[in-house]
Amino acid sequence: MVNQGKPPSNARTSPSAKGPARNSSANRSQGAANPQRRRPSRAVYRRRRLVVFGALLVVLAMLVAGVMAMSSSLASNADSGASKNDPSGAAAAQAPQVVPTVAATTTPAPTPVCDLNLVTVTASTDQPSYAAGQNPVLSMKITNGGSAPCQVNVGTSQMEFLVTSGEDRIFSSKDCQAKGEDLVKQIDPGKSETANFVWQRNRTTEGCGVVSAKPGAGGAYYTFKAMLGNKASTKAVFQLG
Repeated sequence: MVNQGKPPSNARTSPSAKGPARNSSANRSQGAANPQRRRPSRAVYRRRRLVVFGALLVVLAMLVAGVMAMSSSLASNADSGASKNDPSGAAAAQAPQVVPTVAATTTPAPTPVCDLNLVTVTASTDQPSYAAGQNPVLSMKITNGGSAPCQVNVGTSQMEFLVTSGEDRIFSSKDCQAKGEDLVKQIDPGKSETANFVWQRNRTTEGCGVVSAKPGAGGAYYTFKAMLGNKASTKAVFQLG
């Protein structure tokens, strides 16, 4: 009966028994308030990387498109300005280039020119000797020895038939010629013009004075010289019987 009025022993030990229960519940509440973080899986990482890579590709594509658009715009503006400043140049650039063809040409040969120095005069008679009563026929021949045609005055104004005997002037067609005439003819290269004069066996003097003497006969020799302007032939010799 000694123990009357004292609390039972289990009453003192109850707080210590209840302490662990309180701690565990407190730990659970802290764990609920601060849950532990889990690391993402590899699949999640891959998906994230693919998303980031795709975004980068989109950004790069947009940048490239923008640069190309700006370049084409600048080029079109430059072409437009050039065509406005130089429309003929733009048209020339669009027009096809035509390369002229040069045909092979040969230098034409120079046209021959008449050389009057190559026009010659020769004298001749129709016979070497004449009997009494025969009149000699004196011939003047004008020949073009050049390579081009020549216009030659072969009129009586330029011609003279002259007969001499030694130093004696016997006859000239100019002495009694009333009026000489011009006659221009074309003489082709290698061709000739011939004029004939029948001498009457008479004497003449300059100014056509009266001469009663006659040329000598009986086998006397005479010379004939033909002249055309400033050109003179060599002498042709003939005999009068």
